Parts: sequence; structure tokens; C-alpha cells
Amino acid sequence: MVHMLDNPVLLYSLVSLLGLLVGSFLNVVIHRLPLMLERQWRRECAELGGETPQDEPALNLCRPRSRCPHCRHQLGALDNIPLLSWLWLQGRCRYCREPISRRYPLVELASAGLAALALWRFGVSPALAGALVLGWTLLCLTLIDLDHLLLPDHLTLPLLWLGLLVNLNGLFVPLDDAVLGAVFGYGVLWSLYWLFLLATGKEGMGYGDFKLLAALGAWFGWQSLLPILLLASFTGALAGLALMASRKLGQDRVLPFGPALALGGALYLLWGPGMMKLYWSLAL
Repeated sequence: MVHMLDNPVLLYSLVSLLGLLVGSFLNVVIHRLPLMLERQWRRECAELGGETPQDEPALNLCRPRSRCPHCRHQLGALDNIPLLSWLWLQGRCRYCREPISRRYPLVELASAGLAALALWRFGVSPALAGALVLGWTLLCLTLIDLDHLLLPDHLTLPLLWLGLLVNLNGLFVPLDDAVLGAVFGYGVLWSLYWLFLLATGKEGMGYGDFKLLAALGAWFGWQSLLPILLLASFTGALAGLALMASRKLGQDRVLPFGPALALGGALYLLWGPGMMKLYWSLAL
């Protein structure tokens, strides 16, 4: 163990490999969790209406095994090696030769990149474990929100409670700051939501955004909220302008705020102290 800690190349390689493996699992969560929630909502609606819920094949994060989205052939172990299988098969299904989305290897690479950045920022420490969990969850939430305009409570609420738990002994910030960060994080966006709704009659964001900012406040304290919101607003505005310029964002399409919040949280995780110094120097 000591020898491994003295070998940065080996250490970064192992952490990046872990990131690739986790990224493969994140692909499953990103695809299946919204489907699982949709099934749950259908069952609950049927029960409320006095109907018998429709029987459906088992679906969870473990079952059924992964299949090709085109030919539905069950994939073997050699087809599921993170990144390598996609490269070896040239991005095509082994059985029907239809193209497989580039998203799968890109998510795995993003997960590995986040792991390497977290190791660079925190070294081998308890903070590294927290940073990995937070970064991977933010990546997962980003893609689910982009696909479905949804930030599931199954991810945002555990992230909030975990933020408070990791700060019991002040891992990132004192516990008092973490509690206030959770309260103010939720309250700020909740207030903006209702002000916008009363002024325009339209909903400007969803409740998942409140919970995500509350979770980030629990991890980084109330002091982080304004810098994260400024980053999220700036990146969200840039993304909106770019999509409008490319004619990919019209009146019938909504741009989710969750990915911008997640990006702001990830940047604060990696460069929070420097961001705070820059923010206060500009403010003063």
C-alpha cells in the first residue's frame, strides 16, 4: 500500500480504472432509473384509480442483463468491458452491427476524468471518497435531467443527507455551515420559483433544482451558494444562447437548470477556495 502511494502513475491508473468501472454502472442508472420511476408512477396511478396494476417484466439496476438496444440480444461479459469493448467493436453491436451510442464510452471517460481530478485535488484522504461519490452522482443527475427534465429524489435526497453526514466532523465545512447551506439552498430557489410563478404564471424550474442546490449547500456550506448559482446562471445562459444560435432551442423546448447547477457544484468541489477568493476580490 505504501509503495502504491509512492507511485503516482499507478495510483492515477487505479483511480481512473475505478472511474471507468463506475461509469459503466452510471450508464445503467441513467438509462434505467427513469424507467423504474415511470413504472412506479403507473402502478400508483392504477392503484389510486382502483385498477389492477399491469404486470410488467422485472426491471431494476441489476435485472435484466444488458441488451443491444437494436436487436435486443443479451450482451456477454466481453461486450461490457468499459471503454475497451466499444473501441474493440468499433462502436457497433457484435450481433447486429448496428451503431451503439457514443454516450456510453463518453460517460465512462467522464467518470474516470472526475476520479483523476478528485485524486489530484484531495490526494488519498477521506475527502477523496466523498468527492468521488459527489462527482459521480452529479454526472448521473446531469444526464438524467438532460434526457427527462427530471432530478430524481432517489439521488438528490440521499446526496443531501450524505452531505450533512460527511460534515459531522467538518470534512469539507463545519456542520453549522452545512445545515445552513441545505436550508438556504432550498429556500433561495423555492422563493425564486414562487416569485417567477406569481409574476409570469409559469414555472421557471422544478422542485428537483431546489433539492440539488440544498444538497450542494449541505456539502459546501452556505458560503458556496452564491458562487455556485452565479456559475450555474452563467453556464446556463451560455448554453441557451448557443442552442438558440444553432436553432436547437425553440419555444417548445425547455432547457433544464440541473446540469448547470451540477457543473457549478463540480467546479466548486475542485476549485472552491480559489473561486471564493476570486469572487470576493471582484465583489470588493
